[in-house]
Amino acid sequence: MDENTTRTAVPAGSIVVGVDGSDCAAQAVAWAADQAVLESRRLVLLHAADSMSTTTSMWLTSMAVDPTEVRRDIEAGGRDLLARTAAELGTSHPSVELVEVLQQVDPRLALIEASAVAHTTVVGSHGRGPVSGLLLGSVGVAVARHAKGPVVVVRPGSPNAPRHGVIVGVDGTERSLPALEAAYRHASVRRLPLTVVHCFWDVIAATTPGHIVPSAGADTEDLRRLVGESVAGMSEKFPDVPVTIELARGLAEEVLGRESAEHDLVVVGHHRTGPVTALLRGSVSTAVVEHATCPVLVVPSTD
Repeated sequence: MDENTTRTAVPAGSIVVGVDGSDCAAQAVAWAADQAVLESRRLVLLHAADSMSTTTSMWLTSMAVDPTEVRRDIEAGGRDLLARTAAELGTSHPSVELVEVLQQVDPRLALIEASAVAHTTVVGSHGRGPVSGLLLGSVGVAVARHAKGPVVVVRPGSPNAPRHGVIVGVDGTERSLPALEAAYRHASVRRLPLTVVHCFWDVIAATTPGHIVPSAGADTEDLRRLVGESVAGMSEKFPDVPVTIELARGLAEEVLGRESAEHDLVVVGHHRTGPVTALLRGSVSTAVVEHATCPVLVVPSTD
């Protein structure tokens, strides 16, 4: 084990990534390691396996299997996985300071708890499990919904597809500022252009798929000016980021999901809603996480 690698609690301000041995988790680890290098932050490799329930322990005992030995095997497997992942990163990202964390708890709870002190929490879109197709809903979306800080869900996509930087959805209010600032910061750190999109709804949007509108449209000139004014402060703070402002007709989740195919990162804000609103309208951030074809950064609002 590298001398900079320890098994301890999650350090504040680190980048935390979920490790479970799946291909999607490996992609998340690679993305998180790149980000840790760019931001000069420690990288926490977190592996969590839910401890066995009393029912499971009783069943194992009835089958003449010692539950304690099973727990030890699970823990040993987790430690081995963390060690192998750390060794690979020692070769691919030798400058990154690594921290290994092993917990016997539900991965969702472990990652959500870690997000309270992490700078960013990174997860793959699918993980290992008996029904792997459902794990996006049980881990990725759960963490994105309930995390205390920013979460990146690394979505699979075509590695050869053309990408045009970072794209962020804004609504023109102060609630968009945390996501907007995060988008500027990521574009600055990764030296990528930024596209700021404001989605609106009108009669045309009701009868056509979500789409970017032409910049020369006189009917949207005032709206475009207002969006430009709302991002002016960020452009002054991050003068190195080239910015394009776009307006789009349609639902934000539809537009951002479609645009993700041509971008390196989609950034969305997450606003906590009541149960009735969530039932009737759903969550924009959840919809984007489930359908995007590039990594998605979900930034919780401060309200």
